[in-house]
Amino acid sequence: MLTLASIKNARERIRGSIVVTPFVHSEKFSQQTGNAIFLKLENLQMTGAFKERGALNKILLLSEEERRRGVIAASAGNHAQAVAYHATKRGIQAQICMPLTTPLVKVSATRGYGAEVILAGANYDEACEEAIRRSKEFGLTFIHPFDDEAVIAGQGTLGLEMLEQHGDLDAVVIPIGGGGLIAGVACAVKETNPKIKVIGVQSSRLASMKAAIENHKIVTLPANKTIADGIAVRSAGALTFPLVQKYVDEIVTVDEEEIASAILQLLEKEKMLAEGAGAAATAALLNKKTPNHGKKLGVLVSAGNIDVSLLSLIIRRGLVKDGRLVRLRIHLPDRPGALQELAAVIAVQKANIVETMYDRAYYGVVLGDAVIDITMETRGPEHVADLTAALDAAGYTFERVQ
Repeated sequence: MLTLASIKNARERIRGSIVVTPFVHSEKFSQQTGNAIFLKLENLQMTGAFKERGALNKILLLSEEERRRGVIAASAGNHAQAVAYHATKRGIQAQICMPLTTPLVKVSATRGYGAEVILAGANYDEACEEAIRRSKEFGLTFIHPFDDEAVIAGQGTLGLEMLEQHGDLDAVVIPIGGGGLIAGVACAVKETNPKIKVIGVQSSRLASMKAAIENHKIVTLPANKTIADGIAVRSAGALTFPLVQKYVDEIVTVDEEEIASAILQLLEKEKMLAEGAGAAATAALLNKKTPNHGKKLGVLVSAGNIDVSLLSLIIRRGLVKDGRLVRLRIHLPDRPGALQELAAVIAVQKANIVETMYDRAYYGVVLGDAVIDITMETRGPEHVADLTAALDAAGYTFERVQ
């Protein structure tokens, strides 16, 4: 049974091997939300995520025989890196089963920390099945990413750390996958100060813990994809579920666009890199799904291992959504100088052309006419309005391409 004492013992056990991460005040998010916002930066751990706490606590509790045989884990990435790093550092062989869809950055990092990576299954659950099969076949110790008391206790050290850094919080906002993190943190927080609210955040595409709470039993959701791959778990843990029932005050969900926007805002406003799961708590905050005005909130940025290709796509989509990147499909006469005349109108409005696509044969235009797609950088919606007004005044027919 998880207790405050077991979490405190875990803290002493892992002390010195885990970074005491900053818990910093966000002036910009505080102004934006009307609360005092403090961001707990677990993305600054050695492997880029909070997962080191639970993995290391479990590894340090292994017997000599278990160390000799080696360990195995299943993970979408962050638990994998944590087990690989801390096992290898202590001379313990590690195998990691990862879903076939795992971002390359996480696969490469896990191998770089010394583990043997086995890509298996379309999602975490299938990778986990393979890891359990291998653990039995090769006599390896399976280190569960969330449904293990030692792992939960290790994650709970984060709650103790948050309270030591800011003991007067009104609430903590924590992402949820299988529930190991929030179970440990909630136990540490509530057993220390029951007045502090604990709010969990899940992806709306895989809200398995929320579904379990609502149904009063563990349920298995259909597989689904989300950019918050680190919390993409189809069912709550057998150990974590009752702890969440006991200690967590509320679970809210965030959608893909809200998560993507939070990643972008963390990057642009706080100069902070977060992956989808790592930005889930911030997404709930920025979309007013946490306590409203005048509260002191501790918001966990749990991980920062994001694939650069996904990050590039998120940045581009965010710029489009904010009106700072706009694509117009403009009709113009098919004659020499027509494109130069159009460019002159755009230049007067000081929009920066970054991409063009021009073809006489497509878009269903009449003969003697042409259409060009122009992507432009702008200063925002007002600038776009000025630009389109100028094009209209110059006699161009156009439409916005989303």
